[in-house]
Amino acid sequence: MRYIRYAFLATLGFVLVSVAFANRGSVNLSLMPEAFERAIGLSYSIELPLFVVIFGAIISGLLIGFVWEWLREYKHRAEAARKTQEVQVLNRQLKREKRRNEAEAPSAQKDDVLALLDKAS
Repeated sequence: MRYIRYAFLATLGFVLVSVAFANRGSVNLSLMPEAFERAIGLSYSIELPLFVVIFGAIISGLLIGFVWEWLREYKHRAEAARKTQEVQVLNRQLKREKRRNEAEAPSAQKDDVLALLDKAS
């Protein structure tokens, strides 16, 4: 299994490097369209290789998707935490009841067993 993982990572690395070499041309990224830049008077642009833009878009898309999914699953995590807390409370109550029953009447439990055996015969 380890070799399959290494083969997959090597293949992925090769593909990413080949995409980077194939898209080395520079592109100009602007903050806003030219019409808005002229109207507002704010112009910001940067020149980057195309592969940086492509990889940046992929990474930012993944991050946005992870955050979106994390926020969407909040109600499920809260429900699971509430259920876990409820189970812990019930376990503590059960242990307390068992200790109390054992301390109150250890002989009564034996008598109950004998009574059940008498009814069965």
